[in-house]
Order: sequence, then C-alpha cells, then structure tokens
Amino acid sequence: MKRLVLAVLPIAALVLLMTAVSGTTAELQRKLAAESTIEQIVKRGVIRVGMDVFVPYAMKDKKGELIGFEIDVARKLAEDMGIRVEFVPTKWSGIIPSLIAGRFDVIIGGMTLTTERNMKINFTNPYYYTSQGLLANRKMSEGFAIDDFNRPEITLAARLGSTAAVTAKNRFPLATLRLFDDEPAAVQEVRNGRVHAMVAGQPLPAHSAELAPETLVAYPDQLMKEPICFGLRKGDVDTLNFFNNWIEVTKNRGWFEERYNYWFGSLQWQTLVQ
Repeated sequence: MKRLVLAVLPIAALVLLMTAVSGTTAELQRKLAAESTIEQIVKRGVIRVGMDVFVPYAMKDKKGELIGFEIDVARKLAEDMGIRVEFVPTKWSGIIPSLIAGRFDVIIGGMTLTTERNMKINFTNPYYYTSQGLLANRKMSEGFAIDDFNRPEITLAARLGSTAAVTAKNRFPLATLRLFDDEPAAVQEVRNGRVHAMVAGQPLPAHSAELAPETLVAYPDQLMKEPICFGLRKGDVDTLNFFNNWIEVTKNRGWFEERYNYWFGSLQWQTLVQ
C-alpha cells in the first residue's frame, strides 16, 4: 500500500503542476489579447492611421479635406469595424519610428514591404501592387532610352525614405540622386529642368505627364513591382490576424479593385483638387 501511495504522489504533483501551468498560460493569453492594438482600437472607438501626403494615395481637396486611395481604404476599414478613423499626418522619413513610438495604430499609406522595413515592423498581406516608373523633363531627355539616364552627368530625383530612392540607386547607379521630402517638390524640379528625371511610384509619373505633356514625359518601363501592405508594430498576432482577414474579405468582394481603378486608372478625381 505504501508503494502505491508513493507512486501516486508524483502523478498527483504532475497533474497539479500542469493545471497551474495551464491556468497561467490561459491568463497570459487573455492578457495579451486585452493588450493587443485591435482590442485597444475597439475600446477607444477610434483607429489612428499614420500617413503622408502622396498623390493619389492621400492628398487634400479644395475644401482642405483628405482624399485619396489610402484615405478610402482607412475609412472603409473603420466603417466595417463600426468605429471612427483619425488620420495622423507624418513625414514619410519618420513614419516607421512614429509607429513604433505609438503615435498611431497602423500605417495605411502606400507602404511597400521591404526586408529592411520588415526588420523593424510587421506587415500584413498585400492588398494591391504598384510599380516604380520614371518621369522626365521632355526637353532634357529628348532621344533618351531608359538606360541613357544611367550616366554621371544625369541628375535624378526621388522621395526621401521611399523605395523609389532605392530603385533609383539600384537602377541608375552612375547618376546623381537628389532626395526630397515630398513628391510635388520633386515633380516641380523636373518641370523646371533642375533635374533630368525622377523615379516615383505609379501612377504619379503617368498622371503627371498626362497633365503637362508639353514639359513632361513618362517612360513605360516598369522599374520595380512592389507589394503594398499595412504596417504595424511587432509582437501583436491578434491585430495582424484581423487586418489580414479584413484585407482578404475586402479583396474578394472587389472593393480594392474598384477603388484602384478610380484613383490609379483615371483622372476623374482631378476636379476635386484643382
């Protein structure tokens, strides 16, 4: 009988230990869920979205209100969640540090997934793809093929902190690269002939050339195809899961395609800003 009791004691102790561990794990899971960004957003009733002015992703209309593809995406997300959206305009070069610091909940602003960025923050599944293009001063690039921009005497422009800047360095390593805080300033430099061309995400090169064909020309070459995703802080599986599922459902309903065609495939929206 003593032997039986001695044999049962370790088993009982193991059961108690497993029960305690299970309880601790469950409590930890509940705590992590309660602290997730998505839960905080729901409790607050507001999703704070980091973005920067980036035509036609996000810009101001004649009334000073934000409009654009990414503005539509953020508003649609908030509408489906039954909450409000608060936009937090942030310079692109500092948008990832601002996300990490907690100034807003998520980046929805035409951000491309890159290895360097992914080492700092998490990314959702892509909800659409874009590509890099070249916008050139028509007079200064007369007779140029795309490879002619890869020369020491050529000056190119790109947005600071953008994948366009990376593309410009990789595709045209011999050219001089000037970086600007925003794309309108870079476009103006191309128009004024202070730089030969600029690298930027489509549809900016195509739209800019269409609006000023006498001074600008867009090259048809696709310099790089890029996945566009939401950016969020690391270590938050629940929020990542929610955003990925929302993207998948919304994509399957054709909503992204419809909005993409409006903002990227046409210039109907130009009347709202001019």
